[in-house]
Amino acid sequence: MPEVQFSHAAPMDGSFTEMMSLEEIDTNIYRAGYVFEEPYALYGGQVAAQSLMAAGLTVDDDRQPHSLHGYFLRPGNAAKPTVFQVFRDRDGRSFSARRVVALQEGKVIFSMSASFARAVESPEYGEPLPVAEAPMGTPSTLPRMFGFEARTTEQVYDAKDYPLRFWARCTEDLGDSQLLHQCALTYLSDISSGVGAYNTDDFKSDASLDHVVWFHQAVDMNGWVLMDLHPEAVSHGRGLYRGRLGAEDGTHLATIAQETLFRPRRQG
Repeated sequence: MPEVQFSHAAPMDGSFTEMMSLEEIDTNIYRAGYVFEEPYALYGGQVAAQSLMAAGLTVDDDRQPHSLHGYFLRPGNAAKPTVFQVFRDRDGRSFSARRVVALQEGKVIFSMSASFARAVESPEYGEPLPVAEAPMGTPSTLPRMFGFEARTTEQVYDAKDYPLRFWARCTEDLGDSQLLHQCALTYLSDISSGVGAYNTDDFKSDASLDHVVWFHQAVDMNGWVLMDLHPEAVSHGRGLYRGRLGAEDGTHLATIAQETLFRPRRQG
């Protein structure tokens, strides 16, 4: 079984659960003090997951996130703390709306809108994910991610530089907090790029511009989750892809979409 291949080196030892532990420094204001040195701009999945956690800390426990929409505005620095300011836009009978801005050195590096809902009974429909071989073989570390491992599938759909289909899970005990499991899925959701299918020797998928996650079912990120990405379009220096994440039994857990830069490769 081949290992999952990514374009960046594996991270240092670190803890995802400690990264998600935010300090409340004032009403609706939180700080992530988990810092480390890294030769790249702050990983987008990290600031998105921490923003979702900050929003979730202001919502009643009976409401879980069902969608988030985020914009990456400036490069962040993993060696510096990030402050999250939460705006409580609305609390209705069934839904709660939140906005979050993530700041470093007084500048917004990421903004997010998230919606939370109370679970209600309704008919359930959904197209299961395509059949994939169960995760087998030696797990690979996921670069830039703490506390995660990955394995490929037998049906390998590789793009240049990025895998489009692979299994992943969190190796740290996430306990019973559904919010923490959903933050872990958000953390994972930015690690690859479906636009990689369009990469050439001259152009490639680059930094994330905006990112969307819709949650459909309860998530267990301590179990294996399949990431299945599909390219949509490239134009005007931007690329778009969509993806689905599913459990081992094929249950469709979440849908994602992302737009990235699509720029000339840096020479040398």
